[in-house]
Amino acid sequence: MNSRKIYFWSVSVSLGGFLFGMDTALISGVERTVQQLWQLSDAMTGQLVAMALYGTVIGALLGGMPAQYLGRKKALFIIALIFLVSAIGSALAPTAGYLMFFRFIGGLSVGASSVVAPMYIAEISPKEKRGRLTALFQFNIVLGIMIAYFSNWIIGSGAPEAWRWMLGVEAFPALAFAILMLVIPESPRWLILKKGDDDEALRVLGIIDPERAESSLEEIRASKVHKRETSLREFFSGRYNMPIMLAFLFAFFNQVSGINAVIYYAPRIFESSGMALSSALLSSVGIGLVNLLFTMIGLVLIDRMGRRFLMYVGSFGYIVSLSLVAIVFSRDVGAGSALLPILLFVFIASHAIGQGAVIWVFISEIFPNKVRSWGNSLGSGTHWVFAAIIAGNFPVVAGKFGQAPIFAFFAIMMVFQLIFVWKVMPETKGASLEDIEKQMTASKPGSL
Repeated sequence: MNSRKIYFWSVSVSLGGFLFGMDTALISGVERTVQQLWQLSDAMTGQLVAMALYGTVIGALLGGMPAQYLGRKKALFIIALIFLVSAIGSALAPTAGYLMFFRFIGGLSVGASSVVAPMYIAEISPKEKRGRLTALFQFNIVLGIMIAYFSNWIIGSGAPEAWRWMLGVEAFPALAFAILMLVIPESPRWLILKKGDDDEALRVLGIIDPERAESSLEEIRASKVHKRETSLREFFSGRYNMPIMLAFLFAFFNQVSGINAVIYYAPRIFESSGMALSSALLSSVGIGLVNLLFTMIGLVLIDRMGRRFLMYVGSFGYIVSLSLVAIVFSRDVGAGSALLPILLFVFIASHAIGQGAVIWVFISEIFPNKVRSWGNSLGSGTHWVFAAIIAGNFPVVAGKFGQAPIFAFFAIMMVFQLIFVWKVMPETKGASLEDIEKQMTASKPGSL
């Protein structure tokens, strides 16, 4: 097995996750500055932040189409170029309207990358390393978030126009991502199932694992029941109800944990507990570090302990931390400036080792080869629809009702997630994509 090549391709594609993370978190350092600069209301500020998320919804829902028809490689290159345009345009935006437009453009690439990048990695990975390699996408998301927070903290104390640099730094990794997408190979599964190029697929499979190339080729061929393209209507025909339900619920619970409310508004949340802006930005860096550390732990454990184990750990951590955050805000504790960061660090750790480490791996695994593009778009689209709803309305709801009811709601939702993991979620550790495809429609909840 050519582990070096596989890791290089996976890490290169995972840069899409790095840009995903940067784009998500950079706005947290500028949203209050921009609000004051252009005298925006809380509602308009929420829409400014959510504009990227509206783009992610469209990018996620449509991202499977170029991946299906043009190939994973070309789709990823287009995504990289859109990231680059968004970063430069956001940095140069003369008005709030222009900034919203370029944030929306960036959202298209975030949504599409959350579909295509995990799909590509899952399709080139050996089954015994698939969880770890696909989770590299999530690792790069949190690395991008941490770098964004750190960059905001460093730049944040500079000139009045520093916010432009905060948003513009994303152009550098976007350019690197575009260049790397020119040297990776196409997914062998796409080459076989869509293009019918068995020779090129065999060449790529030979690079991945020379000893298993022929058998892998035959296994992928066997999953190709017929050459007719699977339509969206057939996707929703009822045959794929089980993976559709799993993807929808998984993505739904990911967002009603409140993770993107914390990521997008971390400085605002910390300031509400009495922190100065500089301390709030520094505490946000702490969120990034905790996120990175526990994502690394999740990466190590996902193929050893399994997906469900990590989800149990994360669910219990969510419930405890979110409940305590709600109590802190309900009592208006002035000492929250000391207690709140600790509780949010526990919350972030719970997310990183659970939902964060598992979501993109799990959604990329549970759909058959022929509908994986549609399935990933469904899961990612669901994720971003609820992200947009929560992030777009957080400032308004927090301003009207306070933050205690919001975090209490998130805690209650995580109780339902725990029940979902216990009663419904199957374990996919150690199974090939083709084995999962054969067993998914016949499996009982909780087993595979």
